[in-house]
Amino acid sequence: MAPQIDVEQIKRAAQNATPLTFKTFTLPHETEEYLEEVLIALLAELGNVEIKDQLAYCLRELAVNAKKANTKRAYFHEKNLDLNNPADYALGMKTFKEHTLENIQHYLQMQKDQGLYIKVVFQARERNFAISVRNNVEMTKTEQIRIFDRIARSRAFSSMEEAFATVLDTSEGAGLGIVILILMLKKIGLDEDAFHIEVENGETVATLAIPFSEVRIQKMDLLTQQIIREVESLPQFPDNIVFLQKLISDPNSELTDIARQISTDPALTADLLKLVNSAQFMLPKRVDNIVEAVKLVGMKGLRNLLYTHGTQKILGTKYDEMRSMWQHAYRTAFYAYNLAKSFRKRKDILDDVYVGGILHDLGQIIIASLRPELLERIKKFCKEKEIPTKLLESFSMGLNHAEVGALVAKKWNFPEQLVAAIRFHHSPLEAPEDYRDVVFSVYLANCIADLERERIVHDQLDSRVLMDFGINEDSQLDRIQGRLAAAFEQQSSRF
Repeated sequence: MAPQIDVEQIKRAAQNATPLTFKTFTLPHETEEYLEEVLIALLAELGNVEIKDQLAYCLRELAVNAKKANTKRAYFHEKNLDLNNPADYALGMKTFKEHTLENIQHYLQMQKDQGLYIKVVFQARERNFAISVRNNVEMTKTEQIRIFDRIARSRAFSSMEEAFATVLDTSEGAGLGIVILILMLKKIGLDEDAFHIEVENGETVATLAIPFSEVRIQKMDLLTQQIIREVESLPQFPDNIVFLQKLISDPNSELTDIARQISTDPALTADLLKLVNSAQFMLPKRVDNIVEAVKLVGMKGLRNLLYTHGTQKILGTKYDEMRSMWQHAYRTAFYAYNLAKSFRKRKDILDDVYVGGILHDLGQIIIASLRPELLERIKKFCKEKEIPTKLLESFSMGLNHAEVGALVAKKWNFPEQLVAAIRFHHSPLEAPEDYRDVVFSVYLANCIADLERERIVHDQLDSRVLMDFGINEDSQLDRIQGRLAAAFEQQSSRF
Protein backbone atom coordinates (compact mmCIF):
# COMPACT_ATOMS: atom_id res chain seq x y z
CA MET A 1 0.00 0.00 0.00
CA ALA A 2 1.42 3.38 -1.04
CA PRO A 3 1.92 6.02 1.69
CA GLN A 4 -0.31 9.10 1.83
CA ILE A 5 1.08 12.13 0.05
CA ASP A 6 1.94 15.19 2.15
CA VAL A 7 -0.26 17.89 0.58
CA GLU A 8 1.26 20.76 2.58
CA GLN A 9 4.80 19.74 1.62
CA ILE A 10 3.74 19.65 -2.04
CA LYS A 11 2.18 23.11 -1.78
CA ARG A 12 5.34 24.55 -0.25
CA ALA A 13 7.49 22.91 -2.91
CA ALA A 14 5.31 24.36 -5.68
CA GLN A 15 5.32 27.82 -4.10
CA ASN A 16 8.97 28.11 -3.09
CA ALA A 17 10.82 26.29 -5.90
CA THR A 18 12.14 23.69 -3.46
CA PRO A 19 12.68 20.25 -5.02
CA LEU A 20 10.79 17.16 -3.88
CA THR A 21 13.09 14.14 -3.86
CA PHE A 22 12.14 10.48 -3.53
CA LYS A 23 14.66 7.64 -3.33
CA THR A 24 14.04 3.93 -3.82
CA PHE A 25 16.23 0.87 -4.38
CA THR A 26 13.69 -1.47 -5.95
CA LEU A 27 10.83 0.75 -7.25
CA PRO A 28 7.92 -1.48 -6.20
CA HIS A 29 4.51 -0.89 -7.82
CA GLU A 30 3.16 1.03 -4.81
CA THR A 31 6.08 3.46 -5.05
CA GLU A 32 5.30 4.05 -8.74
CA GLU A 33 1.68 4.81 -7.76
CA TYR A 34 2.83 7.14 -4.98
CA LEU A 35 5.14 9.08 -7.33
CA GLU A 36 2.31 9.46 -9.81
CA GLU A 37 0.04 10.86 -7.07
CA VAL A 38 2.73 13.36 -6.07
CA LEU A 39 3.14 14.41 -9.71
CA ILE A 40 -0.61 14.95 -10.15
CA ALA A 41 -0.87 16.93 -6.90
CA LEU A 42 2.07 19.13 -7.95
CA LEU A 43 0.61 19.77 -11.40
CA ALA A 44 -2.74 20.66 -9.81
CA GLU A 45 -0.99 23.13 -7.51
CA LEU A 46 0.82 24.63 -10.51
CA GLY A 47 -2.35 24.88 -12.61
CA ASN A 48 -1.26 22.33 -15.24
CA VAL A 49 -3.20 19.20 -14.26
CA GLU A 50 -4.41 18.73 -17.85
CA ILE A 51 -1.01 17.26 -18.84
CA LYS A 52 -0.93 14.72 -16.00
CA ASP A 53 -1.50 11.59 -18.13
CA GLN A 54 1.31 12.37 -20.56
CA LEU A 55 3.79 13.27 -17.83
CA ALA A 56 2.78 10.27 -15.71
CA TYR A 57 3.69 8.01 -18.64
CA CYS A 58 7.03 9.80 -19.08
CA LEU A 59 7.78 9.50 -15.36
CA ARG A 60 7.04 5.75 -15.35
CA GLU A 61 9.17 5.20 -18.45
CA LEU A 62 12.20 7.01 -17.02
CA ALA A 63 11.89 5.37 -13.58
CA VAL A 64 11.54 1.87 -15.04
CA ASN A 65 14.51 2.49 -17.37
CA ALA A 66 16.62 3.53 -14.37
CA LYS A 67 15.52 0.40 -12.52
CA LYS A 68 16.45 -1.78 -15.52
CA ALA A 69 19.85 -0.10 -15.78
CA ASN A 70 20.53 -0.93 -12.12
CA THR A 71 19.31 -4.51 -12.54
CA LYS A 72 21.59 -4.86 -15.56
CA ARG A 73 24.59 -3.83 -13.40
CA ALA A 74 23.66 -6.40 -10.76
CA TYR A 75 23.26 -9.10 -13.43
CA PHE A 76 26.55 -8.33 -15.20
CA HIS A 77 28.34 -8.20 -11.85
CA GLU A 78 27.02 -11.66 -10.93
CA LYS A 79 28.00 -13.09 -14.33
CA ASN A 80 31.44 -11.44 -14.06
CA LEU A 81 30.89 -9.60 -17.36
CA ASP A 82 32.25 -6.16 -18.25
CA LEU A 83 29.54 -3.74 -19.44
CA ASN A 84 32.12 -1.67 -21.29
CA ASN A 85 33.53 -4.63 -23.22
CA PRO A 86 31.57 -5.02 -26.51
CA ALA A 87 31.89 -8.82 -26.54
CA ASP A 88 30.83 -9.16 -22.88
CA TYR A 89 27.98 -6.70 -23.44
CA ALA A 90 26.60 -8.65 -26.40
CA LEU A 91 26.93 -11.94 -24.48
CA GLY A 92 25.23 -10.58 -21.35
CA MET A 93 22.33 -8.98 -23.21
CA LYS A 94 21.45 -12.31 -24.88
CA THR A 95 20.28 -13.74 -21.56
CA PHE A 96 19.69 -10.61 -19.43
CA LYS A 97 15.97 -10.22 -20.00
CA GLU A 98 15.08 -13.93 -19.68
CA HIS A 99 17.23 -14.59 -16.59
CA THR A 100 16.23 -11.47 -14.66
CA LEU A 101 12.51 -11.94 -15.32
CA GLU A 102 12.75 -15.50 -14.01
CA ASN A 103 14.38 -14.35 -10.77
CA ILE A 104 13.64 -10.64 -10.49
CA GLN A 105 13.50 -10.51 -6.65
CA HIS A 106 17.01 -11.95 -6.46
CA TYR A 107 18.39 -9.22 -8.73
CA LEU A 108 16.42 -6.44 -7.04
CA GLN A 109 17.86 -7.54 -3.70
CA MET A 110 21.33 -7.59 -5.27
CA GLN A 111 21.04 -4.01 -6.52
CA LYS A 112 19.76 -2.94 -3.11
CA ASP A 113 22.72 -4.67 -1.42
CA GLN A 114 25.04 -2.86 -3.83
CA GLY A 115 23.43 0.49 -2.97
CA LEU A 116 22.06 1.09 -6.47
CA TYR A 117 19.23 3.59 -6.14
CA ILE A 118 16.66 5.41 -8.24
CA LYS A 119 16.05 9.01 -7.22
CA VAL A 120 13.09 11.00 -8.58
CA VAL A 121 13.20 14.79 -8.24
CA PHE A 122 10.29 17.15 -8.98
CA GLN A 123 11.04 20.87 -9.09
CA ALA A 124 8.91 23.88 -9.99
CA ARG A 125 10.65 27.03 -11.07
CA GLU A 126 9.26 30.37 -12.08
CA ARG A 127 9.09 29.48 -15.76
CA ASN A 128 9.17 25.69 -15.91
CA PHE A 129 8.64 22.40 -14.15
CA ALA A 130 11.30 19.69 -14.19
CA ILE A 131 11.22 15.97 -13.52
CA SER A 132 14.61 14.31 -13.06
CA VAL A 133 15.20 10.58 -12.63
CA ARG A 134 18.67 9.72 -11.36
CA ASN A 135 20.36 6.40 -10.79
CA ASN A 136 23.87 6.06 -9.41
CA VAL A 137 25.42 4.17 -12.32
CA GLU A 138 26.90 5.78 -15.40
CA MET A 139 25.37 4.74 -18.73
CA THR A 140 27.84 3.23 -21.15
CA LYS A 141 28.61 4.65 -24.59
CA THR A 142 26.61 1.77 -26.13
CA GLU A 143 23.55 2.62 -24.00
CA GLN A 144 23.88 6.31 -24.82
CA ILE A 145 24.08 5.61 -28.55
CA ARG A 146 20.95 3.42 -28.38
CA ILE A 147 19.00 6.16 -26.56
CA PHE A 148 20.01 8.85 -29.07
CA ASP A 149 19.13 6.45 -31.89
CA ARG A 150 15.62 6.03 -30.45
CA ILE A 151 15.24 9.80 -30.14
CA ALA A 152 16.29 10.19 -33.78
CA ARG A 153 13.83 7.45 -34.83
CA SER A 154 10.98 9.24 -33.06
CA ARG A 155 11.26 12.07 -35.61
CA ALA A 156 9.96 9.73 -38.30
CA PHE A 157 6.63 9.18 -36.54
CA SER A 158 3.72 11.57 -36.41
CA SER A 159 1.62 9.42 -34.06
CA MET A 160 1.99 6.69 -31.46
CA GLU A 161 0.00 4.32 -33.66
CA GLU A 162 2.70 4.65 -36.31
CA ALA A 163 5.40 3.90 -33.74
CA PHE A 164 3.59 0.84 -32.40
CA ALA A 165 3.05 -0.45 -35.93
CA THR A 166 6.78 -0.27 -36.59
CA VAL A 167 8.89 -3.15 -35.34
CA LEU A 168 11.49 -1.84 -32.92
CA ASP A 169 13.99 -3.79 -30.91
CA THR A 170 12.75 -3.56 -27.32
CA SER A 171 15.39 -5.75 -25.73
CA GLU A 172 16.79 -2.64 -24.02
CA GLY A 173 14.87 -0.34 -21.69
CA ALA A 174 15.48 2.56 -24.05
CA GLY A 175 13.62 0.98 -26.96
CA LEU A 176 10.07 1.74 -27.97
CA GLY A 177 9.48 3.42 -24.62
CA ILE A 178 11.76 6.37 -25.39
CA VAL A 179 10.10 6.83 -28.79
CA ILE A 180 6.67 6.92 -27.10
CA LEU A 181 8.03 9.35 -24.49
CA ILE A 182 9.09 11.80 -27.22
CA LEU A 183 5.71 11.42 -28.92
CA MET A 184 3.97 12.06 -25.58
CA LEU A 185 5.90 15.31 -25.29
CA LYS A 186 4.82 16.24 -28.81
CA LYS A 187 1.19 15.72 -27.76
CA ILE A 188 1.55 18.51 -25.20
CA GLY A 189 3.27 20.85 -27.64
CA LEU A 190 6.91 20.10 -26.78
CA ASP A 191 9.73 18.71 -28.87
CA GLU A 192 12.62 16.38 -28.09
CA ASP A 193 14.63 19.25 -26.57
CA ALA A 194 12.38 18.96 -23.50
CA PHE A 195 14.08 15.59 -22.78
CA HIS A 196 17.72 15.43 -21.80
CA ILE A 197 19.92 12.58 -20.53
CA GLU A 198 23.50 12.88 -19.32
CA VAL A 199 26.07 11.52 -16.89
CA GLU A 200 26.73 13.79 -13.91
CA ASN A 201 28.88 13.07 -10.84
CA GLY A 202 28.57 9.29 -11.16
CA GLU A 203 24.83 9.35 -11.87
CA THR A 204 22.83 8.96 -15.06
CA VAL A 205 20.35 11.84 -15.04
CA ALA A 206 17.28 11.85 -17.31
CA THR A 207 15.39 15.16 -17.19
CA LEU A 208 12.12 16.48 -18.57
CA ALA A 209 11.88 20.29 -18.63
CA ILE A 210 8.26 21.37 -19.03
CA PRO A 211 7.63 25.09 -19.64
CA PHE A 212 4.55 26.40 -17.90
CA SER A 213 1.84 27.42 -20.34
CA GLU A 214 2.36 30.84 -21.87
CA VAL A 215 -1.09 31.86 -20.66
CA ARG A 216 -0.19 31.12 -17.05
CA ILE A 217 3.15 32.94 -17.33
CA GLN A 218 1.44 35.99 -18.80
CA LYS A 219 -1.13 36.01 -15.99
CA MET A 220 1.57 35.69 -13.32
CA ASP A 221 3.47 38.58 -14.93
CA LEU A 222 0.31 40.67 -15.11
CA LEU A 223 -0.37 40.02 -11.43
CA THR A 224 3.22 40.85 -10.47
CA GLN A 225 3.10 44.15 -12.33
CA GLN A 226 -0.29 45.06 -10.82
CA ILE A 227 0.99 44.44 -7.29
CA ILE A 228 4.06 46.56 -8.08
CA ARG A 229 1.77 49.36 -9.30
CA GLU A 230 -0.20 49.14 -6.07
CA VAL A 231 2.91 49.23 -3.88
CA GLU A 232 4.09 52.30 -5.79
CA SER A 233 1.88 54.04 -3.23
CA LEU A 234 4.31 52.93 -0.52
CA PRO A 235 6.21 55.97 0.71
CA GLN A 236 9.90 56.55 0.21
CA PHE A 237 12.11 56.21 3.29
CA PRO A 238 11.40 58.66 6.13
CA ASP A 239 13.14 62.06 5.88
CA ASN A 240 15.54 61.39 8.75
CA ILE A 241 16.69 58.13 7.10
CA VAL A 242 17.17 59.88 3.73
CA PHE A 243 19.12 62.68 5.45
CA LEU A 244 21.31 60.12 7.22
CA GLN A 245 21.96 58.31 3.93
CA LYS A 246 23.18 61.59 2.46
CA LEU A 247 25.39 62.25 5.47
CA ILE A 248 26.95 58.79 5.19
CA SER A 249 27.60 59.28 1.46
CA ASP A 250 29.25 62.66 2.04
CA PRO A 251 33.03 62.14 2.49
CA ASN A 252 33.20 65.40 4.48
CA SER A 253 30.75 64.24 7.15
CA GLU A 254 32.03 63.89 10.70
CA LEU A 255 31.24 60.83 12.80
CA THR A 256 29.84 63.13 15.49
CA ASP A 257 27.36 64.64 12.98
CA ILE A 258 26.15 61.18 11.98
CA ALA A 259 25.91 60.05 15.61
CA ARG A 260 23.98 63.22 16.55
CA GLN A 261 21.47 62.62 13.75
CA ILE A 262 21.00 58.97 14.78
CA SER A 263 20.38 60.00 18.38
CA THR A 264 17.29 62.00 17.28
CA ASP A 265 15.59 58.67 16.44
CA PRO A 266 15.27 56.47 19.57
CA ALA A 267 14.25 53.37 17.58
CA LEU A 268 17.21 53.70 15.23
CA THR A 269 19.53 54.29 18.18
CA ALA A 270 18.25 51.09 19.79
CA ASP A 271 18.76 49.15 16.53
CA LEU A 272 22.33 50.47 16.22
CA LEU A 273 23.26 49.53 19.78
CA LYS A 274 21.62 46.13 19.40
CA LEU A 275 23.68 45.53 16.24
CA VAL A 276 27.01 46.62 17.69
CA ASN A 277 26.50 44.55 20.86
CA SER A 278 25.52 41.43 18.93
CA ALA A 279 27.73 38.36 18.51
CA GLN A 280 28.61 39.76 15.11
CA PHE A 281 31.14 42.13 16.73
CA MET A 282 32.24 39.89 19.65
CA LEU A 283 33.05 42.88 21.89
CA PRO A 284 34.48 42.22 25.38
CA LYS A 285 32.06 44.69 26.97
CA ARG A 286 28.78 46.39 26.09
CA VAL A 287 28.90 49.63 24.06
CA ASP A 288 26.37 52.37 24.88
CA ASN A 289 28.12 55.35 23.28
CA ILE A 290 26.59 56.23 19.89
CA VAL A 291 29.79 57.74 18.42
CA GLU A 292 31.72 54.59 19.41
CA ALA A 293 28.94 52.42 17.94
CA VAL A 294 29.06 54.32 14.62
CA LYS A 295 32.84 53.93 14.51
CA LEU A 296 32.62 50.17 15.13
CA VAL A 297 29.81 49.51 12.64
CA GLY A 298 31.44 51.57 9.89
CA MET A 299 29.82 53.47 7.03
CA LYS A 300 28.84 50.40 5.02
CA GLY A 301 27.38 48.65 8.06
CA LEU A 302 25.47 51.80 9.00
CA ARG A 303 24.15 52.21 5.47
CA ASN A 304 22.89 48.62 5.53
CA LEU A 305 21.30 49.18 8.95
CA LEU A 306 19.32 52.05 7.43
CA TYR A 307 17.91 49.76 4.72
CA THR A 308 16.53 47.44 7.39
CA HIS A 309 15.35 50.20 9.73
CA GLY A 310 13.73 52.20 6.92
CA THR A 311 11.92 49.12 5.62
CA GLN A 312 10.51 48.33 9.06
CA LYS A 313 9.44 51.97 9.50
CA ILE A 314 7.39 51.80 6.30
CA LEU A 315 6.00 48.27 6.57
CA GLY A 316 5.69 47.95 10.34
CA THR A 317 5.83 44.90 12.61
CA LYS A 318 2.55 45.20 14.50
CA TYR A 319 0.59 42.17 13.24
CA ASP A 320 1.32 38.67 14.56
CA GLU A 321 2.02 37.43 11.04
CA MET A 322 4.42 40.35 10.45
CA ARG A 323 6.21 39.73 13.75
CA SER A 324 6.68 36.09 12.80
CA MET A 325 8.11 37.09 9.42
CA TRP A 326 10.59 39.51 10.99
CA GLN A 327 11.64 36.93 13.58
CA HIS A 328 12.39 34.49 10.76
CA ALA A 329 14.24 37.29 8.93
CA TYR A 330 16.55 38.03 11.87
CA ARG A 331 17.29 34.35 12.43
CA THR A 332 18.11 33.95 8.73
CA ALA A 333 20.37 37.02 8.87
CA PHE A 334 22.28 35.63 11.85
CA TYR A 335 22.72 32.26 10.16
CA ALA A 336 23.74 33.83 6.84
CA TYR A 337 26.34 36.06 8.50
CA ASN A 338 27.90 33.15 10.38
CA LEU A 339 27.86 30.85 7.36
CA ALA A 340 29.63 33.51 5.27
CA LYS A 341 32.10 34.21 8.06
CA SER A 342 32.97 30.53 8.60
CA PHE A 343 32.89 29.23 5.03
CA ARG A 344 33.51 32.19 2.74
CA LYS A 345 36.33 33.93 4.65
CA ARG A 346 35.38 37.25 3.00
CA LYS A 347 34.95 40.17 5.38
CA ASP A 348 33.82 42.46 2.56
CA ILE A 349 30.47 40.62 2.13
CA LEU A 350 29.49 40.11 5.78
CA ASP A 351 27.38 43.28 6.08
CA ASP A 352 25.59 42.55 2.81
CA VAL A 353 24.95 38.94 3.81
CA TYR A 354 23.45 40.00 7.14
CA VAL A 355 21.12 42.61 5.63
CA GLY A 356 20.28 40.30 2.74
CA GLY A 357 19.16 37.75 5.33
CA ILE A 358 16.94 40.29 7.07
CA LEU A 359 15.34 41.51 3.84
CA HIS A 360 15.19 38.28 1.79
CA ASP A 361 11.42 37.95 2.29
CA LEU A 362 10.76 41.65 1.61
CA GLY A 363 8.18 40.82 -1.08
CA GLN A 364 6.28 38.48 1.24
CA ILE A 365 6.27 41.13 3.98
CA ILE A 366 5.10 43.81 1.52
CA ILE A 367 2.20 41.71 0.26
CA ALA A 368 1.21 40.80 3.84
CA SER A 369 1.24 44.50 4.78
CA LEU A 370 -0.93 45.72 1.90
CA ARG A 371 -3.88 47.76 3.08
CA PRO A 372 -7.36 46.21 2.58
CA GLU A 373 -8.30 48.71 -0.14
CA LEU A 374 -5.18 47.77 -2.14
CA LEU A 375 -5.99 44.06 -1.85
CA GLU A 376 -9.54 44.74 -3.04
CA ARG A 377 -8.21 46.59 -6.08
CA ILE A 378 -5.90 43.67 -6.85
CA LYS A 379 -8.78 41.18 -6.52
CA LYS A 380 -10.88 43.33 -8.86
CA PHE A 381 -8.00 43.39 -11.34
CA CYS A 382 -7.77 39.57 -11.19
CA LYS A 383 -11.48 39.27 -11.93
CA GLU A 384 -11.25 41.63 -14.92
CA LYS A 385 -8.23 39.82 -16.37
CA GLU A 386 -9.65 36.34 -15.59
CA ILE A 387 -6.72 35.48 -13.34
CA PRO A 388 -7.67 32.50 -11.09
CA THR A 389 -8.06 33.38 -7.40
CA LYS A 390 -5.80 30.39 -6.60
CA LEU A 391 -2.97 32.25 -8.32
CA LEU A 392 -3.53 35.26 -6.07
CA GLU A 393 -3.91 33.13 -2.93
CA SER A 394 -0.54 31.46 -3.40
CA PHE A 395 1.16 34.59 -4.71
CA SER A 396 2.64 36.00 -1.51
CA MET A 397 4.14 32.62 -0.59
CA GLY A 398 5.10 31.76 -4.15
CA LEU A 399 8.06 32.45 -6.36
CA ASN A 400 6.88 35.88 -7.38
CA HIS A 401 7.23 37.36 -3.90
CA ALA A 402 10.99 37.34 -4.59
CA GLU A 403 10.41 39.35 -7.77
CA VAL A 404 8.11 41.81 -5.97
CA GLY A 405 10.68 42.26 -3.20
CA ALA A 406 13.49 42.87 -5.70
CA LEU A 407 11.47 45.45 -7.63
CA VAL A 408 10.59 47.36 -4.46
CA ALA A 409 14.23 47.14 -3.30
CA LYS A 410 15.20 48.84 -6.58
CA LYS A 411 12.55 51.52 -5.97
CA TRP A 412 14.17 52.22 -2.61
CA ASN A 413 17.65 52.36 -4.22
CA PHE A 414 19.08 49.29 -2.51
CA PRO A 415 22.49 48.22 -3.87
CA GLU A 416 22.57 45.44 -6.48
CA GLN A 417 23.94 42.78 -4.13
CA LEU A 418 20.93 43.21 -1.80
CA VAL A 419 18.50 43.21 -4.74
CA ALA A 420 20.13 39.93 -5.87
CA ALA A 421 19.85 38.40 -2.36
CA ILE A 422 16.12 39.17 -2.39
CA ARG A 423 15.43 38.14 -5.99
CA PHE A 424 17.36 34.85 -5.99
CA HIS A 425 16.90 33.53 -2.45
CA HIS A 426 14.80 30.63 -3.83
CA SER A 427 16.81 30.16 -7.06
CA PRO A 428 20.46 30.75 -6.10
CA LEU A 429 21.99 29.25 -9.23
CA GLU A 430 20.31 31.94 -11.31
CA ALA A 431 22.13 34.72 -9.44
CA PRO A 432 24.83 36.72 -11.26
CA GLU A 433 28.32 35.35 -10.58
CA ASP A 434 29.46 38.53 -8.78
CA TYR A 435 26.78 38.16 -6.09
CA ARG A 436 26.75 34.38 -5.62
CA ASP A 437 28.64 34.38 -2.32
CA VAL A 438 25.99 36.69 -0.84
CA VAL A 439 23.04 34.89 -2.46
CA PHE A 440 24.30 31.37 -1.60
CA SER A 441 24.80 32.37 2.06
CA VAL A 442 21.28 33.82 2.32
CA TYR A 443 19.77 30.84 0.48
CA LEU A 444 21.45 28.28 2.73
CA ALA A 445 20.60 30.24 5.90
CA ASN A 446 16.94 30.46 4.87
CA CYS A 447 16.90 26.71 4.13
CA ILE A 448 18.43 25.87 7.53
CA ALA A 449 15.80 28.04 9.23
CA ASP A 450 13.09 26.28 7.19
CA LEU A 451 14.50 22.87 8.17
CA GLU A 452 14.07 23.91 11.81
CA ARG A 453 10.47 24.92 11.13
CA GLU A 454 9.94 21.57 9.34
CA ARG A 455 8.86 23.41 6.21
CA ILE A 456 11.36 21.45 4.08
CA VAL A 457 13.47 18.28 4.38
CA HIS A 458 17.17 17.71 3.67
CA ASP A 459 16.65 16.43 0.13
CA GLN A 460 15.05 19.72 -0.89
CA LEU A 461 18.28 21.71 -0.50
CA ASP A 462 20.22 22.37 -3.68
CA SER A 463 23.13 19.92 -3.66
CA ARG A 464 25.30 22.30 -5.70
CA VAL A 465 25.02 25.01 -3.05
CA LEU A 466 25.80 22.48 -0.32
CA MET A 467 28.86 21.31 -2.26
CA ASP A 468 29.95 24.94 -2.62
CA PHE A 469 30.00 25.14 1.18
CA GLY A 470 31.78 21.77 1.45
CA ILE A 471 28.71 20.12 3.00
CA ASN A 472 28.48 16.50 1.84
CA GLU A 473 26.23 14.78 4.39
CA ASP A 474 22.95 15.46 6.18
CA SER A 475 24.67 14.87 9.54
CA GLN A 476 27.22 17.59 8.75
CA LEU A 477 24.41 20.04 7.95
CA ASP A 478 22.59 19.04 11.15
CA ARG A 479 25.71 19.83 13.21
CA ILE A 480 26.01 23.24 11.56
CA GLN A 481 22.32 23.92 12.19
CA GLY A 482 22.68 22.93 15.86
CA ARG A 483 25.63 25.29 16.40
CA LEU A 484 23.88 28.17 14.63
CA ALA A 485 20.64 27.69 16.58
CA ALA A 486 22.47 27.57 19.92
CA ALA A 487 24.48 30.70 19.09
CA PHE A 488 21.34 32.56 17.98
CA GLU A 489 19.46 31.68 21.16
CA GLN A 490 22.46 32.77 23.23
CA GLN A 491 22.57 36.13 21.45
CA SER A 492 18.80 36.60 21.74
CA SER A 493 18.96 36.08 25.49
CA ARG A 494 21.25 39.11 25.77
CA PHE A 495 18.55 41.54 24.58
